[in-house]
Amino acid sequence: MDLELHQMDLADPSHRAVILEFLTTNRFPFHVASAPDREAVQQRIDDGAFSSPEHAVLRVDIDGSLVGIVVLDDLDDDAPMIDVRLSERSRGRGIGTTLVRALADHVFAASPDVTRIEAQTRDDNVAMRKALLRNGWVQEAQYRRTWPVDGQASRDSVAYGILREDHLSGTTTPFSSDDLRRP
Repeated sequence: MDLELHQMDLADPSHRAVILEFLTTNRFPFHVASAPDREAVQQRIDDGAFSSPEHAVLRVDIDGSLVGIVVLDDLDDDAPMIDVRLSERSRGRGIGTTLVRALADHVFAASPDVTRIEAQTRDDNVAMRKALLRNGWVQEAQYRRTWPVDGQASRDSVAYGILREDHLSGTTTPFSSDDLRRP
């Protein structure tokens, strides 16, 4: 599987068209807006939701074909957040695991001041959670009933992070969650 990441420039009409098409022709059941309409996506673009320096949009290609879009948020911070969206036809093929690794490689190489990368997903997004864990990310928090779901009760939001040194060394720094329980 030949995965490539390509920086997109929303000032370029062809790049803008790709994002609009991708986000409005796929459903994203684990995102707050699972089926965004064209006007909503256009408004987010116009409002700067994908604009630098705080944000970047990456096109994800496998063997030359578009399979996903990644939005990097908080790039002006030392701990940016990833937002991964795979096309419906690309899910369940192991692409997420490969993509999470490539994203960490990309972010840490492009941004020497970044010390960690963060991700949040719904508790029932098992595929994404496994992709993060397979790449050495650590579950750092679980926020109960904070993720709104249309027509249903809110779900838990689960936060993950990976440290630069863990990614580069292939190790995982343990997370101590019981530090206040010690005598």
